[in-house]
Amino acid sequence: MTQIDLALVSGRVRTLDDARPTATAIAIADGRIVQVGDDAEIRALVGSQTEVVDLGGAAVVPGLIDSHMHPFMGAEQARGADLLGVTSLDEVRRLIAAEAERCAPGEWVLGFGLGYDVFGEAGVRGDLLVEATGGAPGFFLMMDLHTAVATPKALEIAGVDGPRTFAEQAEIVCDPDGTPTGELREWPAVDIVRGAMPPLADEGRRALYVAHLRRLATLGITTTHAMDGSPATHATLRDLEAGGDLVTRIIAPLWIHPDTPREEWESLAAHRDGRGRRWRGGVAKFFIDGVIDSGTAWLFEPDVNGDGTAPFWPDPQLYRDAVKFFSNAGFQCVTHACGDRAVHEALEAYREAGPRPAGVAQHRIEHVETIQPDDLPRFAAEGVTASMQTQHMMDLAPDRSDNWSRRLGDDRCDRAFRTRELLESGALVTLGSDWPVARCDAREGMASARLRANPHEPGRAPYDDQALTGLQALRGYTVDAARATADEDRRGVLRAGLDADIAVFAHDPADVPAAELLADEVLLTVVDGEIVHRAL
Repeated sequence: MTQIDLALVSGRVRTLDDARPTATAIAIADGRIVQVGDDAEIRALVGSQTEVVDLGGAAVVPGLIDSHMHPFMGAEQARGADLLGVTSLDEVRRLIAAEAERCAPGEWVLGFGLGYDVFGEAGVRGDLLVEATGGAPGFFLMMDLHTAVATPKALEIAGVDGPRTFAEQAEIVCDPDGTPTGELREWPAVDIVRGAMPPLADEGRRALYVAHLRRLATLGITTTHAMDGSPATHATLRDLEAGGDLVTRIIAPLWIHPDTPREEWESLAAHRDGRGRRWRGGVAKFFIDGVIDSGTAWLFEPDVNGDGTAPFWPDPQLYRDAVKFFSNAGFQCVTHACGDRAVHEALEAYREAGPRPAGVAQHRIEHVETIQPDDLPRFAAEGVTASMQTQHMMDLAPDRSDNWSRRLGDDRCDRAFRTRELLESGALVTLGSDWPVARCDAREGMASARLRANPHEPGRAPYDDQALTGLQALRGYTVDAARATADEDRRGVLRAGLDADIAVFAHDPADVPAAELLADEVLLTVVDGEIVHRAL
């Protein structure tokens, strides 16, 4: 008889396995599920070394998978004042001033999650935050991570005194007289100022990584699809796993930049099979555009400000060549595309690269915030995954008065985040947070997919009629997310022989009313057969 390590009993198990949809208990050994059944069946397997956890009727689902997150870059950048969801400039200033009080004299004052709408008609300007920082250099990431605002002191330290030209689609925004406003669009511009900040010590950086991964465990998240990375990320993952700190599985891509020389593609491809017990590579990540809020998304027609006509890769053919190279090298290709032109061009690149072999992960497009009607059915027909983050919609106003909606105009807003239509078309749709763009709580993600509104504002009208059901939202964070990386033979459902990745909630998240999901307590998280979070 198999000696089991862990037995979960007296639960209400939703397996998402059609062969046995429900059960009450699960037996686990050597990181795998040995059996799913009733209490009597599982207790019969219990030995002297088995840990038995009585769930007291709690709800058991497959471990949650966040399909789009920045676990390491985000851990470094989501520091300082937490401005996510703040809607008034006065409150932003109050939170920044409180952060400045915690800083030493002259220390950089940081923040993240800053919304575009708080600046109103003045636009994004660093001088509006000078008083809050007390004159210290201030650097604040906008909520989409594609834009930052720096105070005049920070610009001075970084030597930014006017516009610059970049190889990629980026901009140091300036007034008509050439004076920088403090708005920095896209990473090449952002990194000029970020590079002037004192660097994080290695031990401090590692501590941030560990703290974030342990936070994910408390939320029932057992796997993350990281959305930025390099060979150095693989080294970090080896270190974390060796130290026992990799409490969440990670799929780590290699980020291919427009200025990555062709001769470096081969050396990057050599890292395709990098892996450990709880992490692996095999993914190539591209950005074909920026974001709608700052006018850097790639659109068929300009937005209302005249922006959105340029791709992130100045040479789109080079992007297509890179996709074909990495696809032929056996990588799953993942492309950030918010605008409708960007989505179309990513679909074209994947078509040009050729069909994927059977049994391997199909290519993906991340975000798909607005889409041309003729392109929607192509996801299912051409085998492309739509990876979507409905939390990005939480602060969109039903009357379309927010910055994102204003920029696009009604016609394109009518084609926003077509989550349900894509799913109903037969496309594979997977869900994620894009943390730290949005909070990494999958309960918030599932609630936003069901409400099409901010779950923190009870009664708020939905933005549109694209809501998912509770079960569809749960599948987007479990079985469909596993299918998106061709890992469905390892996880995403609860079945004998699969990885023991499990989340236990007070109530079944597929059945809890969407407005009440945020209060559905995560009681237990199991990764690879190890209890990594316990609140029972």
